[in-house]
Amino acid sequence: MAIIVSLDAGTTGVRALAIDETSTIRHVSYRELTQHYPQPGWVEHDLDEIWTKIQTVIAELMNEIDEPVAAIGITNQRETVAAWNKKTGRPLHRAIVWQDRRTAERCELLAEQVPMIRSTTGLVADPYFSATKYEWLLNQGGVEPEADLALGTIDSWLIWNLTGGTHHYTEPSNASRTMLFDINSLGWSDEMCELFSIPRHSLAEVVPSSSLIATTADTTALGAGIAISGVAGDQQAALFGQACFQPGMTKNTYGTGSFVVMNTGHRPPPIVDGLLTTVGWTIGDNDHVTYAYEGAIFVTGAAIQWLRDGLQLIESAPEIGPLAASVDSTNDVFMVPAFAGLGSPWWDPWARGTIVGITGGTTKAHLARAVVESMAYQTRDVVEIMAQSAGLSLTELRVDGGASVMDLLLQFQADQLGVDVTRPRSQESTAVGAAYLAGLAVGVWGSTDEITEAWALDRKFTPAADRGRADQLHRRWRKAVTLSTGWAREAE
Repeated sequence: MAIIVSLDAGTTGVRALAIDETSTIRHVSYRELTQHYPQPGWVEHDLDEIWTKIQTVIAELMNEIDEPVAAIGITNQRETVAAWNKKTGRPLHRAIVWQDRRTAERCELLAEQVPMIRSTTGLVADPYFSATKYEWLLNQGGVEPEADLALGTIDSWLIWNLTGGTHHYTEPSNASRTMLFDINSLGWSDEMCELFSIPRHSLAEVVPSSSLIATTADTTALGAGIAISGVAGDQQAALFGQACFQPGMTKNTYGTGSFVVMNTGHRPPPIVDGLLTTVGWTIGDNDHVTYAYEGAIFVTGAAIQWLRDGLQLIESAPEIGPLAASVDSTNDVFMVPAFAGLGSPWWDPWARGTIVGITGGTTKAHLARAVVESMAYQTRDVVEIMAQSAGLSLTELRVDGGASVMDLLLQFQADQLGVDVTRPRSQESTAVGAAYLAGLAVGVWGSTDEITEAWALDRKFTPAADRGRADQLHRRWRKAVTLSTGWAREAE
């Protein structure tokens, strides 16, 4: 039986998964990543640690696999940036993580360029994206724009190392998150590179998401000659793994953050305030492209980590569901988890976390439920503007990610949206999506129709709450959001 190895380089950890041709996950190996916080609002990862732990999880996985590996798929945290020397292969700085807000002031100075940025890249001028991070590295970060400089996202760093330092590649779904990529021509934009003073020679070559990209070197734990044939940023990979192949099909991944993504078809959709326009994937060549709308919510699962590590209200993340379900409501407590600013549809880097409505009767269960409900409220904020902008009526939301195991969350989400929320049997849509992209390129799956047939339902959540009550709660949530906006700016 054919085995695809899917490498998932996420924000909190890295994993290697063995996935067979029936879409069954046979083995998983995982290692957590160290989070570095040099200053408030700054988030960094150690590139050597990422690669070392990728090698570790691959080696553990290979010890469990008897069948030959047909191909490798890669999925990754997207806007996080890496810089290294092509000659030595050594990192020149820690990776600056997508959550990092150090370039917020620089983004404010880009107001006059916003129309060009939006029309070219589909993105907004926000420190979330890669371009201002690269610019910071080349200025304040002390990275020299020398001939051997490589700038890339984490997929590029993995491909570079998997191929023994011979291929500096990326693909359109990751490239379209950098604020340097023209989503219309599917190539690096000279205008955007000039705006941020990014040397074109340092950027990766853009190859199709599903194609015979490269092969592994003998220096890897996989051994030599295995095809790297599927690569996509984590949220686009999840859309693919959820078999959202028709325009209008939408998924939400409840991870460190939450990311609502809607397939909008083969042409770039209209640019809409509050939403991002992004490349979903390209298959075979960069002319066969699927686009998407995305709403990026910065903090959802990370708020659960905060309850665990920051407030120590729980000892482990799985405790959140039972604790939140132990009360019928939050007693009018609302928690806006704007730890790193607010993403879609607000795009306010100065917003900060806010808890309102606390009384003497507020317990840790009420706070836990407020965190869970905040995930659903933020998703509703995005879905409403997305459906309106695309001119499509949302009939179903497919969900995945760690927090999607909580029935309480998914029922509350269905009640807030007024549509069915469906959870697949496999909660590993991101890794499975990367495997599907890789398997398509080498013939393990013959078409996306075969992938659609493989998608299997675990449970459907149907709206059950009174619509008026659901809307009233959402209005209270929106009032809490207004209290969080601009907070950090006012402190300066």
